[in-house]
Amino acid sequence: MADLQWDEVKCFFDPELMGALPDVYVPGTSEEDWQRVLDLIEARGWQWEFRQGDMTLPLPSAAEVLFRPPDAELVELKVWPVSGVLAIFRLMAAEEIDFDIDLRELQGQAGVDTLCGFLTDIGRELGKPVLMTPEGGSQAHPVLGFDPAHDRVMLLASPL
Repeated sequence: MADLQWDEVKCFFDPELMGALPDVYVPGTSEEDWQRVLDLIEARGWQWEFRQGDMTLPLPSAAEVLFRPPDAELVELKVWPVSGVLAIFRLMAAEEIDFDIDLRELQGQAGVDTLCGFLTDIGRELGKPVLMTPEGGSQAHPVLGFDPAHDRVMLLASPL
């Protein structure tokens, strides 16, 4: 059985209500957690593209990215956990893993299942919650997320 059912959560997958790119984050992380995510990307064989400024580069270690000089160019890690579904990670601080995911690519039960699987993979690897809020929304009010205590993705807000 799927973690979440489309009919129960479709409002949280509506780009008009949530923004096309809701914010997904793992609070209370470290350089080691970032490295585990980078290792997970490679272990799962997910497609990825790492960019620093205008250059596409090999996937670095977390330490190389997180401890760059303050004036270094911005970096972005694009990950496709499945074909046609893009997550964009922003490697800005060790203390929080954050990324955007495009809701327009996650419609219907298949989209819900894809997102739940992706959040679960990351949450299980880290043993931490992976939470989703509306685009630009407050982290104090996640709408859904992976709960490591229950080992599944759960609704954290009432559907609209």
